[in-house]
Amino acid sequence: MTEIVMPRLSDSMEEGTIVRWLKADGDQVRRGEELVEIETDKATMPYESDAEGILRILVEEGRTLPIGEVIATVGEEAGPAPGREGAEAPAETHAAAAGAEPVEGAPAAAQPAPQPPAAAQAGERVFASPVARRIARERGVDLTSLAGSGPGGRIVKADVEGAAQEPAGTPGTPAPVPPAPAPADGESGRGTVTATEPSRAQALIARRMAESRATVPSFTLETTVDMTTAVSLRAEMKETALDSELVPTVNDLVVKAAAIALREQPGANGAWRDGHFERYSRVNVGVAVAGEGSLVVPTVFDADRLTLAQIAEATQGLAARVRSGEITPPELSSGTFTVSNLGMFGVRAFEAIINQPQAAILAVGAVQERPAVHDGQVVPRMLMDLVLACDHRVLYGADGARLLERIRALLEAPLSLAR
Repeated sequence: MTEIVMPRLSDSMEEGTIVRWLKADGDQVRRGEELVEIETDKATMPYESDAEGILRILVEEGRTLPIGEVIATVGEEAGPAPGREGAEAPAETHAAAAGAEPVEGAPAAAQPAPQPPAAAQAGERVFASPVARRIARERGVDLTSLAGSGPGGRIVKADVEGAAQEPAGTPGTPAPVPPAPAPADGESGRGTVTATEPSRAQALIARRMAESRATVPSFTLETTVDMTTAVSLRAEMKETALDSELVPTVNDLVVKAAAIALREQPGANGAWRDGHFERYSRVNVGVAVAGEGSLVVPTVFDADRLTLAQIAEATQGLAARVRSGEITPPELSSGTFTVSNLGMFGVRAFEAIINQPQAAILAVGAVQERPAVHDGQVVPRMLMDLVLACDHRVLYGADGARLLERIRALLEAPLSLAR
């Protein structure tokens, strides 16, 4: 029998949530078949079986478990899997196994009293729906004291509402209803407040961004790039491109320029991890993409070795797969540097938060026509602001300045990127 454990689907994943089983308990599965959809800190992804046999599901949908915890087994046995959550043998079977005689007049199938969820008994995370958790917080209900009526003992909305309405005094006597508290000063104009539980990805992104801000001694550098030549080059490429040919975006130019600069300055293509420096032989540039309710950073591998056309094809394909939910774990891993672009929203400049444990992240603003001094005269030019955030443990001020200056120089001579 093969144990199926919570897999590591991204390099930053610590735990995952079972969203949906794609096979039913007792189904015959083949190696390579998709078994379950798992939500990670970056996306929801299917996981394939690496064994053949009968599937026995041990963990219900909605549960969150750390990496390495057993969630199912695949093997030849057809009987019920031991330890499956929510599985109970009939009372008659237990009595027969113990050699006990049935009590005359007793019900044929007595129902055991409901028990609190196993997670609550063991002091672990309570198995409850997001709505149930919110109502429990609002009404002061202790979830660990409840028995869930949902699938696998999950505490649902009705369980919490029933507990909140139970009288505190004599059974059968309605509890007095306290008067509604008067609104606090300054809060009466807020209207109805709706609390929404974050998704697994949103919660982990929030935690990682807070950790980055709190633990990384970062500094920022800013420069302005004259993109006039680059804009003209793109216009010429559009005019001469075939119908099926991709024209690189401004962001593709930035990715290529950053990759070349990182190859030339390998100290920036690294990280500070566990008290020591790491340098990476491959230049893998992550490109921040706004997904459904979260931010996803797929990776352009070996960007320094790709042509501009290959980078354009890679970034377009990655962005499409992020938005369709088809992005795969390998495409989200092993980034060594990140580019984040908000120029399409008209944002002139901003500071991005470092994607740990990378050494730096580049924030790209909009390309805008602005007055500039060119050849001794003030003329309109197409300008773009770049802001580089650096981990001071890896890059000192001069190191970051050299990296940013090299990126600027490459973008202002875009023909060097087209080779």
